[in-house]
Amino acid sequence: MDKKDSLDNVFKEEIKKPSDFKFGATVANAFDDMVERSVPFYNEIQRMIIELAIEHALPNTNVIDLGCSTGTTMIGLNPYVAENIKFIGVDDSAEMLKKCDVKLKQADFKRNYELVQADLHEDIKIENASVVILCLTLQFVRPIFREKLLKRIYNGLVPGGVLIISEKILAEDSLFNRNFIKYYYDYKRRNNYSEMEISQKREALENVLIPYKLSENFKMLKEAGFPHTETFFKWYNFTGFIAVKN
Repeated sequence: MDKKDSLDNVFKEEIKKPSDFKFGATVANAFDDMVERSVPFYNEIQRMIIELAIEHALPNTNVIDLGCSTGTTMIGLNPYVAENIKFIGVDDSAEMLKKCDVKLKQADFKRNYELVQADLHEDIKIENASVVILCLTLQFVRPIFREKLLKRIYNGLVPGGVLIISEKILAEDSLFNRNFIKYYYDYKRRNNYSEMEISQKREALENVLIPYKLSENFKMLKEAGFPHTETFFKWYNFTGFIAVKN
């Protein structure tokens, strides 16, 4: 693939009527560049997720990445956990999984792994998991299905297992919410996104990315059965948090 094809030019040209954002072939090819330029401290968030996962990944269990996209987290975690841990990457985009499989093979991935095309709104199988990861994924699950998904994850975790989430969120107060969004768009401008790109992507995401407040996420996790949730990262309207099953 030409290197320019892997750059995020998805919204560079004017679109008369942007449709809802979809993780198709165009986005899959540009995804790694997109998240590095669109998500503040993305590489650091990945490093932190991997560190936390290392602490909790148990031999002879599964590590499940829900919304695995191109496999970055699995590739980063692979060298540091027991070889008898199976990695399961789940995504509803066939194009993302195809890109993920290519990257895993390029990384000389030897461990047992499975890539599953599945919709997180459906009854996906989660079992014998010591670590489940939702990296910038829960925000795309329709609100009515989120509690059910979190309960399914809780039930599929082994005792002491963890759910690691990174997420775009709303501020608790509307004033700060407006400020944080402004700072975020400033961040995107610093990463060479044009006003048109920012505007068109915002419109495309409007109906598919629905963020919650941090307090709302914590409440959902508690109601799903997790007794405690801890924040490990925060940058304006982006955060990372971890929940542990007793």
